[in-house]
Amino acid sequence: MTFKEENLKNNNQTDKILKSNTYKEVAREKFFKESVQIKKIPPELKKDSLGYRKERNRIKKFILRLKLDTQYFRTLVQFSFALLVIWIGIEFYLFVKWGETGGKSLFIERPPGVEGFLPISALISLKYWLKTGIINDIHPSGLFILIAILMIGFLLKKSFCSWLCPIGLISESLWNFGKKMFGRNFILPRFLDYPLRSLKYLLLAFFLYAIFWTMDTDALRSFIYSPYNKMADVKMFYFFAKISSFAFWTIFVLIILSVFVKNFWCRYLCPYGAFLGLLSLFSPLKISRNSETCIDCELCTKVCPNSIKVHNKKVVVSDECTGCLECVQICPVKNTLEVKTRFVNKVVPNWVFGILIIGVFVGVTGLAMLTGHWRNNISKEEYLKRFKELDKPLYQHNGGKVPKYGPND
Repeated sequence: MTFKEENLKNNNQTDKILKSNTYKEVAREKFFKESVQIKKIPPELKKDSLGYRKERNRIKKFILRLKLDTQYFRTLVQFSFALLVIWIGIEFYLFVKWGETGGKSLFIERPPGVEGFLPISALISLKYWLKTGIINDIHPSGLFILIAILMIGFLLKKSFCSWLCPIGLISESLWNFGKKMFGRNFILPRFLDYPLRSLKYLLLAFFLYAIFWTMDTDALRSFIYSPYNKMADVKMFYFFAKISSFAFWTIFVLIILSVFVKNFWCRYLCPYGAFLGLLSLFSPLKISRNSETCIDCELCTKVCPNSIKVHNKKVVVSDECTGCLECVQICPVKNTLEVKTRFVNKVVPNWVFGILIIGVFVGVTGLAMLTGHWRNNISKEEYLKRFKELDKPLYQHNGGKVPKYGPND
């Protein structure tokens, strides 16, 4: 009897016992079943991902842990990016306060990174650039941030969501909190899950239709240089700073749902994630499973935050896979679950995958800075003028249409 056949036999025997036990006994038996399987792996086949613990030099230990502990590396990247976003938020808050006081408070230059939170404006800028070859100087950094995110989606799966996105970090923290508090997260039945998952694609289709189908070059230019778009980041700030009761309770409900259901916003409602999910289907990198060495412990499926049945797949091709690599790290057998290139079948180490994500984002945004396409050309004087008239109809986006404006507006 082969090693894999022996494990399958043990699984079947244990499953018979599980049916007659209480919930707590079932949990213990499952843990025992998985532990026994992993312990039975021959030493030469078992992965040792905790080798960094033997290192005494702190710097070397840190570097080695980044290389061997993918989830430690990913968490470090997530929180570093979140701190960057918080810093951008603080700078933007001080910039808004400067504008509100008519320039009497301390001037803090507007951080271009805030444009990462203007996805609609960025999509319009993208189409305008593709049609005219012109990189607009109103929200240029938003365009390059979008390009960086789309490139990551195409080249490195939907990994922006699980490595860089601050909303993804919040969502992940919420369901982890729920799991610790209640011992589990809820999985919606298929008759609810599939229709709900389609919502984000409907939202994406709406935005793509409204921008790429209905807006010609003149309409694109009109929106980009409109008073509304010039102050869209400030309007966004006020949306949260002076949040309406409807918006507040909507966000509150989403937070509660995210505590009980893994990645509720990301899985069901985020059009950005839908876009990246579609792009990721063409990614040259895929998570591949070696069925010959796989011991069918199903740990990969159990840790997947997106409910993908990894243990049944030879290659994970899914619009829900965020490239978090939790499944790859937890697999106990060497050379069994790995990130591989699609065409030449080469293994990409987990730490290299993470560095590539950071590299693409920094490379694209860095190119924007080097070529002078990062900061906008709106002067301090113009900003002060627009802060004073922010309540005028010109700065309202009524019915999805930008009010007509003249050359002096």
